[in-house]
Amino acid sequence: MLMLPAVITHAEVPAVLRLFRQTLEKAAAQGNVDAAMLTVDGSALQQFDSSALAVLLECQRMARARGRAFAVQSLPPKLTELARLYGVDGLLQSA
Repeated sequence: MLMLPAVITHAEVPAVLRLFRQTLEKAAAQGNVDAAMLTVDGSALQQFDSSALAVLLECQRMARARGRAFAVQSLPPKLTELARLYGVDGLLQSA
């Protein structure tokens, strides 16, 4: 599981994506059975902009490119509203 940081704005995007990529690579290298489903937990997320949606969509793309299912949980209500506003809320559903 990948825990999102408290802040995701444009400046944090590279670091968050790097962490997610490392998480995927580590799980694959270990042959982790639980790696079939990768879950992103947004419960710590407090400050964000639309970059957080871009991060989630890119994380989903990276997971699926490696044959992994992807799920998000505990996103802040305001981020869920933002996803709905941009019309991408359906893309953030579990596979």
